Order: sequence, then structure tokens, then C-alpha cells
Amino acid sequence: MYTTLNKIKSHDPCARGWRTLLTALGKTKADDDPVSMAFILQSNGFEDAVWTFKCLAGADREIRLFAVDCARQVQHLMTDPRSLAALDVAERFANGLATSEELDAARAAAWAAADAARDAAWAAADAAWAAARDTAWAAARDTARTAARDTARAAAWDTARDTARAAAWDTARAAAWDTARAKQEELFLKYFG
Repeated sequence: MYTTLNKIKSHDPCARGWRTLLTALGKTKADDDPVSMAFILQSNGFEDAVWTFKCLAGADREIRLFAVDCARQVQHLMTDPRSLAALDVAERFANGLATSEELDAARAAAWAAADAARDAAWAAADAAWAAARDTAWAAARDTARTAARDTARAAAWDTARDTARAAAWDTARAAAWDTARAKQEELFLKYFG
């Protein structure tokens, strides 16, 4: 799939991304020569390549299918059936098998699911805060009753454990992010490469 520098320029790209793309193409100004989406991905990275979707005429189907495929990579995290149904309807719509009314209804249901999930997350956060507050008060009382040596030892142990957990979490999160991004780039090339 292709766009042009003139189409990209008409959408006011960021200065950094614009300079990067011009440099990669060996150009100094916009023109109407075709530029492949795969080239933009390679030269500018994933975020800029996705940004250029707005510069693609007639690619609504591919963009929608790409978005659905990306969402399906994490659908195992979607617990509300309305979210999963929205993916199915969006895919059917992209393939001409669902109406815009069905898509609108699925979108509204998915937003309702997202609102419910947000409300549940806030309730869980409030409960966690209350539990943490109560635990902190209990820990403060207990600490006041224990010897300084025991407190220092426990604090050192907790710090070491928490630091190890945080490092492991950061490593796992970075690995998961890298894996997800690689899959997204693979899907990008499937639809636009």
C-alpha cells in the first residue's frame, strides 16, 4: 500500500517524523511519488507508520482489520462478552457482512463494557487503598512495639524482596511489550506491506 509525501504533508506531520522520512527518502520536499507503508514502518517506526493511516485513501477495510487483529492479540484479557462481540462485528463490517447500525450498536455496547470495567477498577483501587491504609497503620503500631534491630532487618529484607520483584516485573513487562510490538509490526506488514 502506498501514500505520497504530499498527502502526508497535508496532515501536518510532526517535524521529527517528517525530517526522518525525507532523509530516508533522500528528499528535501514533498512530492507525489508513491511511498510504501512498509518503507515508512522501516524508516520511521511503528507509531509514525500507524499515524500515516490518515494519509491512505480507500484503505478503511485494511485499517479496520488491522485494528481488530491487534485487539485480538489481547482478547484473552477481555472479560466482558460485549468487547469480544464488538471485535466480531467490526471484522464482519470490514468484510461487508454487518451493517453500520450493527457496528454502532456494538461500539456502544463495548463503550458500556469499558465504562463498567473502569468503574470496577476504581472500586478495586479504592478497596486496595483502604486495605493498604489499614495495613500501614497496623504495621506502624507493630513497628513501634518492636526493637529497632528487628525493624531494620525486616525493612532491609522487604526492600531487597520488593526490588527483586520490581526488576523481575520490569523485565517481564519489557519482554511482553517487545513481543506485542513485533506482532503488531508483523500484522502491519500483512495488511500494508
